[in-house]
Amino acid sequence: MARLKQPFADREATISAFAEHVSPGKATLYQEADMAVVMGRREGVRFFDAFSERSWINCHCNGGVFNLGHHHPAIVAAVRTALEASDIGNHHLISGVRARLAERLAATTQGALSGVVFGVGGGEAIDLALKLCRWATGRPGIVSALGGYHGHTGLAMAAGDAQYREPFGPQLPGFAQVPFDDLQALDQVIDDDTAAVILEPVPATLGMPIPSEGYLRGVQTLCRDRGAKLVIDEVQTGLGRTGKLWCYQHDELSPDAVVTGKGLSGGIYPIAATLVAPELFALFESEPFIHISTFGGAEPGCAAALAVLDIIEAPGFLARVSELSERFAEELAPLPVELRRKGLMMGLELPIDGAAMALTQILFQKGIYAIYANNNHSVLQFLPPLIISDAEVDEVVSALKGVFS
Repeated sequence: MARLKQPFADREATISAFAEHVSPGKATLYQEADMAVVMGRREGVRFFDAFSERSWINCHCNGGVFNLGHHHPAIVAAVRTALEASDIGNHHLISGVRARLAERLAATTQGALSGVVFGVGGGEAIDLALKLCRWATGRPGIVSALGGYHGHTGLAMAAGDAQYREPFGPQLPGFAQVPFDDLQALDQVIDDDTAAVILEPVPATLGMPIPSEGYLRGVQTLCRDRGAKLVIDEVQTGLGRTGKLWCYQHDELSPDAVVTGKGLSGGIYPIAATLVAPELFALFESEPFIHISTFGGAEPGCAAALAVLDIIEAPGFLARVSELSERFAEELAPLPVELRRKGLMMGLELPIDGAAMALTQILFQKGIYAIYANNNHSVLQFLPPLIISDAEVDEVVSALKGVFS
């Protein structure tokens, strides 16, 4: 594959322009950490530096965006074909490819979530899920987990942690947070004003804590008993990451809404989706234009997502994810870390707070890209691509063992 053409002459010019016009804080942080790579060509599990031959195996995958690696040829081909004959489409009009993708997504829930509304990113899709729960219940209250993350906009930001919203003014009314994996705390908060409980089944930003047996089913029972809706945020855990297409399927849940994004297009074209039960979807029968997204469900994005589903639903794919998970567990068992694991949704917990920040830097120098959890600096988010080969697993494991030796 040819080297990706760069708009600036060298690394220094690129970083300077990035710092001045995009994000001065990021540029400074990466330079101080000796991690100021300029992303160049990318393929499979690796991305390459634009100005050298260095490469990294991506074991963060941007929270699941690159579940199927970088620049997957089948997804690229699907988008190229779509672009030859179409553009984004028009949300006012009927679209065959959008309808086909919605049909395929609904089928992944065995038809339980038969309504599908498309957006561009996860925050937008979360906003819609919460709006629909408020409409269906006539209640204002939203309960989420402390340390979780649902996005940086609107209702999604209000359901997240204070550090992401306090700089922008007071919290919206009606939002409450409780500790993750604590049914008693949730029981005390859900009341007659609660429209929905929203949870990530494995909260990545919190450090990948694996919920106790029965916790998620208990959350669902509380919601049903109190008349609240259950929203499962699968933006990071979905699309095969945990060994099932959706993480909630491990617990045989029946959520009222599931949100997906990130990996839905294989990192090729932005698209997200909110999958909802008929009771929530009913709003669009009488109010078809009450929620619109100009670029949501863009037809090239739908083509990409259909290719993603073809890959994930192929025979043996999810079984391979589970096999890889077991192999990582076996290989990493001798290391002085606690492995938090649900399929390839993994976190490496170190015994010292802040140690995962150092591990991020050390692994980067060894050609492995993984990032510490922002709300738990003792945990390294460890999300290898679902398509990683056995030889590439060996490379990752060797680097980790080298660090601890």
